[in-house]
Amino acid sequence: MTKQSETRDQVLDLIEQLGVGEAIPSERQLSADLGVSRLTVRAALDELVREGYLIRRRGSGTFVSEPKIAQELTMTSFTEDMRRRGLRPESRTLELTVVPAGARLGRFLHVSPSEPIVVAKRLRLADRETMAIETLHVREALVPGLTGADLEGGSFYELLRDRYGIVVSGGIQTIEPTVTNQEESDALGVPLHSPAFLFERVSRAAGGEIVEFVQSIYRGDRYRLVTDLSSGPEVRPPAPALVARDGRVTS
Repeated sequence: MTKQSETRDQVLDLIEQLGVGEAIPSERQLSADLGVSRLTVRAALDELVREGYLIRRRGSGTFVSEPKIAQELTMTSFTEDMRRRGLRPESRTLELTVVPAGARLGRFLHVSPSEPIVVAKRLRLADRETMAIETLHVREALVPGLTGADLEGGSFYELLRDRYGIVVSGGIQTIEPTVTNQEESDALGVPLHSPAFLFERVSRAAGGEIVEFVQSIYRGDRYRLVTDLSSGPEVRPPAPALVARDGRVTS
């Protein structure tokens, strides 16, 4: 075991003894306590920050972070998911515009390139902590009169059901690792090029009609992905598929 990995494990033991939000000792103090160089301590802390165990606050120090949220791969809204975990969800609408679909959005939403599309960018929070940036794309004809304030009041799926009579019943979602750009980093309050997950989802109504295309950037230090796996003599995995950038699925 290297000095850095040994130091990481020792700091991790310390973290487990502290409460969420408590400060850990300074790099100088940890260096003296653990008998290693400050460079080794800093590298170990950098790794624990990337893994989501610690959070740095400029000018204040390094603190124990909230545990990561286990994101199950199911068809639920962010609002519903956070409520189920006992957290208070919030949404802040950063931008809402109406634009022509264009070729790419037209393919995702199965509409002509000239179809008016509502594009809404939202900051998603739980217990006042930033979690994700979501960009929603939905046909204007499906949500006439939709405003930015509407999207801050609760779940978009609940709004679709209660105001517009549209029930989202399923969809296709892809997930890939990424890093935050400058705009995303500023909105989420994380360093540039922080680890993140890119979620892309096309949702459909009960009748099969495409309802929305959503792109979400989830903080990598606040999320881990969980899925339920099972196998047996009568269970066969599906054939592998590749999802192209334009949304087409090829086997």
